[in-house]
Amino acid sequence: MKLRSFILPFLASVALTLAACSKEESVGPTASAGDSAPIALEQAPEALAAEARGFTVGALMSAQPVYVLFDPQCPHCARLWESSEPLLGKVKFIWVPVSIINARSAPQGAALLTAPNPREAMTQHEALLLSNQGGLSASAQIPDDVMNSIKRNTVLLNRLGAESVPFIVARNLRTGQVVTQSGAMPTDALAELIGLGQ
Repeated sequence: MKLRSFILPFLASVALTLAACSKEESVGPTASAGDSAPIALEQAPEALAAEARGFTVGALMSAQPVYVLFDPQCPHCARLWESSEPLLGKVKFIWVPVSIINARSAPQGAALLTAPNPREAMTQHEALLLSNQGGLSASAQIPDDVMNSIKRNTVLLNRLGAESVPFIVARNLRTGQVVTQSGAMPTDALAELIGLGQ
């Protein structure tokens, strides 16, 4: 009985950790423009800092940001958004929209990127998405520079070798090692991944 009480929570935790939307399941557009050379793991944070366009939430003065590549239509990304909320006082998250799931991904990503208050817009969007309402309404008319940013972000996701979203890239705050993770995870597992620990 003790083994069962350990295994069931462990399996639930693993299922949450591995919950992600994969490109194989996607029906949305993918980007093919720009440099397609793979990015080495150790250079991933610097490549994202130089090339990605996202919005920042959390501890703005934090020296080591945590990048989250996400598709606005991904419910697992919404779960990760919720899991990250308790860490915002200690960590700077940069949420980088990509478009791999469907035709709503890019317009919603554009709306989030250009929102006057991205954190508020993202919170509202993810709540709507998780309640099966599809997320925020967004115009299909996307300015070229914003659409190009989302395409570049999607290319970056591919260059990082990611197979699904959400895809997390960070430099562990304790060890300095670059860590990556696909999928949603609970707050404690996210904190451990990025080096906050308990």
